[in-house]
Parts: sequence; structure tokens; C-alpha cells
Amino acid sequence: MSTHEPPADRDGSPAPTGADSLSRSAVVSAVVSGRAAEGAATGGVVGAERADGPEAAEGPEHAEVLEQAEGPERTGGSGGDGSSQSDGSDESEQDEEPGRSRSRDLLLLVGICLTALLLANAFVARPFSVPSGSMEETLRPGDRLVAYQLAYAFGGHPQRGDVVVFDGRGSFLRESAKPPGFWDGLRSFAQDLGLAPAGDTVYVKRVIGVGGDRVTSTGPGAPITVNGVPIDETSYLSPGDDPSSVAFDIVVPAGKLWVMGDHRSASRDSRDHLGDPGGGFVPEKKVIGRADWVVYPFSRWTSLDRPAAFAATAGTGGHGDQG
Repeated sequence: MSTHEPPADRDGSPAPTGADSLSRSAVVSAVVSGRAAEGAATGGVVGAERADGPEAAEGPEHAEVLEQAEGPERTGGSGGDGSSQSDGSDESEQDEEPGRSRSRDLLLLVGICLTALLLANAFVARPFSVPSGSMEETLRPGDRLVAYQLAYAFGGHPQRGDVVVFDGRGSFLRESAKPPGFWDGLRSFAQDLGLAPAGDTVYVKRVIGVGGDRVTSTGPGAPITVNGVPIDETSYLSPGDDPSSVAFDIVVPAGKLWVMGDHRSASRDSRDHLGDPGGGFVPEKKVIGRADWVVYPFSRWTSLDRPAAFAATAGTGGHGDQG
């Protein structure tokens, strides 16, 4: 009598038979790929599981890795164009931004310079053009001078010998009875800023007498005297001119000035307005500034210093001894 032992499996276990084999085959087919399921009824199924199982097991994982690896590449590809466009936009912005910044800085600098120039013209130093020869040889027609507007600020007064720029309305010209309108005010404002010509109401002359001074002349060939002191004007009078061809004897009212041109024979100055309502005296408040420099033409660049001749009048009266 013989016994039958089922063949051993490759791992030493009894080989599955019947329903157990089918069940195991089903389990294997559920785990492994379809290719392994084709041999579920044979022992090669386990071998297929061992051979194909890793590939099958690694397949999804490997596919996931590829997807993760390829995902950024695909995203980067489409994003590459976007990134490239973004980089280009950033570079463009970086290229344009410094230019815009420089333009703004330049405009700001120009604005500051213009504002400073306008403020200087209005309150500090104002340029004027000499229209006539009444101040030759000190000033010639076409000369550009600078009037220092702060020269008499903070309680200061014009001094004998100073060359001053002043508004002649009320002294050399009659004041208009008509009240100034909007355009008159605008024109005056533009003139103060140096944006409009000074017009024909502005004069430049030399101060001979100040408030309280007695100024006299006996006519041709004689010097002008201030408070009894004769003034030697040869350093600035136009060659061949007398100090005055007109005789006069006046006392300058307080707060006013007696002014004359250096080209005495060609100057309409205080002497010519003795009979006018203002008596030819220029109010100090009408003085725009002291002419300190001739700045153009460059060949005539010079300072307009007070002549030494007037030092002899110091201490003789008036406010000429004040700052």
C-alpha cells in the first residue's frame, strides 16, 4: 500500500491544490500585473511575482517619480516662456526705472534752480539793462548791471556816492491817478521776478545828497557842495562835463534822495524836476537796490564802488553817516 505526498513547493511548502490553488492564483493575480495572472495556475506564478512583481511594484512608484520629475519640466516649459516674459519685463522695468528716476531728479533739480533764481531776482539781486548814456562813463548803453536789493534792508539807507536803481513814479514821473488793475499788478509781479522788462519807469542815478543834506551849485565851472563841502567828481564824471550847468540850492527832505547822472550834460535828473510836485527828490522807499556790479559785456565786468570823494562829507549832517 503506498501513500501519495503532494509535491513540495519551491520554498518547501506543500504545493496548493484545488480551490486553494485557484484562491492563491486569484490573490496573486490581484497583486501582480495581468501578465503574471496568465500563469496563476502554475508554480511559475510565484516566479512571475518575483520576476515581474518588482517591476510591477516599481511601476506606479516610478511613474509617480517621473510625473514629479517631468511635472516641473512641463510646468517650467510653459512657465519658462512666462518666466522668460517675466524676466524680460523685470529687466525692462529695471532698465526703465533708473531712467525715470533720473528724469524726475533732473526735473526736480531744474525746478529748484528756477525757484532759487526767481527768489533771488525778487528779493536779493536783480539784473537791469542800461538804456541810455546818462551815466557815462560809469555805465554805458547796453551794459547789464546787478542791483543788490538787500543793500538797504534792515534799517540801512542809501549813502552819498552810491549808484541806485529806483522807480521814478512819484518823483521823475507823475503817479497815475488810475488805480492799478489786474494786469498792472501781474506785470509788476513779473518785473519783480525778472520775468518782464523793467519798463520806462525805472532809472539808475548816483546819490549826491541824502535826507537832511544841503546840496548847492553855483553853475558852470564850480563844484557841487554838500553841507558846504565841495565834492571832487572828476573820477566818475563824463569827460568835458561840468558838475552842473544849472545853479540850485536845496535841502533834501528826510527819507528822500537827491540824485544826478554822471553824464551831467545828457542826464535828466533831480535838477530837471525841481518844479515838479515831488521837487525832484526820490523817496528812499522807491529804491529797488544799489547797483553793485556791471556783469555784461564781460570786457566791462567791474564793481561800482562808492567814490572816495564823498568821504569828505562824513559827519557833516543828514543820515549819510548812518548804515
